[in-house]
Amino acid sequence: MSDDYRKVVQEIVAKFGKDRKRLMDIARAVHAKTGHISEEIVGAIADALGCHRVEVRDMTSFYAFFSREPKGATTIRLCNAVVERMKGMDAVANAFEETLGIRFGETTPDGLISLEYTPCIGMSDQAPAALVNGKVLTNIRPEDVKSIVDAVRSGKLHDGGIVSVKSVESNLQQAGPVIFAPFERGAGIRKALSMSPEDVINEMNKARVRGRGGAGFPLAMKWSFCRKAEGEAHYVVCNGDEGEPGTFKDRVILTECPDLMFEGMTIAGYAVGAKQGFFYLRGEYEYLLPYLEQVLAKRRRMGLLGENVCGAEGFDFDIRIQMGAGAYICGEESALIESLEGKRGAPRDRPPFPVQKGYLDRPTSVNNVETLCCAARIMEHGAEWFSSMGTKDSTGTKLLSISGDCQAPGVYEVEYGITVEKVLEMVGATDAQAVQIGGPSGQCIAPKDFGRSICFEDLPTGGSTIIFGKDRDLLACMESFLEFFVEESCGWCAPCRAGTTFLKMQFEKLLQGRGTREDLKKLEETANTVKFMSRCGLGQTAPNPVLTTLRNFPALYEARIQPDDFIPAFDLKEALKEACSITGQKPHDVEV
Repeated sequence: MSDDYRKVVQEIVAKFGKDRKRLMDIARAVHAKTGHISEEIVGAIADALGCHRVEVRDMTSFYAFFSREPKGATTIRLCNAVVERMKGMDAVANAFEETLGIRFGETTPDGLISLEYTPCIGMSDQAPAALVNGKVLTNIRPEDVKSIVDAVRSGKLHDGGIVSVKSVESNLQQAGPVIFAPFERGAGIRKALSMSPEDVINEMNKARVRGRGGAGFPLAMKWSFCRKAEGEAHYVVCNGDEGEPGTFKDRVILTECPDLMFEGMTIAGYAVGAKQGFFYLRGEYEYLLPYLEQVLAKRRRMGLLGENVCGAEGFDFDIRIQMGAGAYICGEESALIESLEGKRGAPRDRPPFPVQKGYLDRPTSVNNVETLCCAARIMEHGAEWFSSMGTKDSTGTKLLSISGDCQAPGVYEVEYGITVEKVLEMVGATDAQAVQIGGPSGQCIAPKDFGRSICFEDLPTGGSTIIFGKDRDLLACMESFLEFFVEESCGWCAPCRAGTTFLKMQFEKLLQGRGTREDLKKLEETANTVKFMSRCGLGQTAPNPVLTTLRNFPALYEARIQPDDFIPAFDLKEALKEACSITGQKPHDVEV
């Protein structure tokens, strides 16, 4: 390894105080300087931190944004999520390959540009979209590709600088009374400080507010468990790693009203007895980092963060932003904590739960962006005001990220209890064949269920709402979801690691029209095995695209199955087709 690389590593490690817990930040900074993290660089980081290189290798090899080998000075990551494909991603991909003269996964001969695919980057409402060294490009058309490449080659995009927040359309289509209403900085904190921490938690209980991540765990209960748990320190973590395809509501909150989220984190800190908060921001939203740091700096100047917050003697609380590096599984709270500690984002065994042993094995409350915004509003306006909206078991409002086949994609703030039918009318979706509620890990519902309500009692959702028109091949879209889960599995447990791959293979056979009724039966059996045997939420929800379409769209499967008793999964003639074309030979008939 060159002395230059070693010097870079040593300087960066020193900048972070040789703190092993900051390995994620160290790796990000090293990668930004060197363009890769080779085995030699792994060793240099390990030496500088005084840890084993296995720890560094284990972490850096896990995240999609860390490359083991040198790549182009600029990496173009084109999003290939389902909505992007629906909106013409394939044509854009072809244009990039033709313009650059390389395929995806390759680098141009001059070493300037690498071309890669990436999962959802939170821009499904303005697809197709891409990341270019952290810059976000949206609404890309094939005819735009040449100018993008020219800009990279001329150096206009080469430096990897951060674009303005306004370069990405906010696309807030409907503001409601909770999240996007006018906001006074510090109002919620001052109200909380006039009460005891126990009374603050009780106010959340009166509001009956539940976590907005989809599971709907009562916020008051989580805060209470965390406060009562024994530990040398308590922590607050805000989960900003919205990686579910079709979800982008956090992006809009962070653009329009990040103060509200930071306010909620500070109130949470007071309630659970924490002095330190962490905001985990997904790597795909790196462009927002400078803006969010400015917001935090302003709050410190206003006395809303730091020592003696709002003049309250003894209440010290501050927030640090932790960037991710491309891993959907880090949306799971224990995997996020592992990543926050500078490790690979693998979910932990539970119990113990994070409220008992979270960050550094100390009591930690992990809440998502929208939930903490709700907490700030409850303190500002009161539990009665909040609980007057929504339904009995789902109080308040919900943010929906709506994309797909509709006239007005974007973020909508609606009261819980709204029907899917009303949502479709609101966004201009007149010919919906299906609606994916809660993203790939949620439910794919048919028109017969459009009268159902979005709430915890009926159709719970983290926010992703994807609409499929009648001209879409719905099962092909489900195949894309399965592919996503295969790629994003952390690989720890066999039911998820191997099961998702096997499930995708079985599904593809049916999709190709080579499946039988027995194959259909085996597909459902495999899906249920993965669902009930997997260790964490990813594996437990990965089969949902299959199970919910089997239940709600049986005719689509029936139309594809063959009357044969058995059709082999491996088609020898098809496998030899390309070789025969090249050699001019014909395959011999083979008895199977």
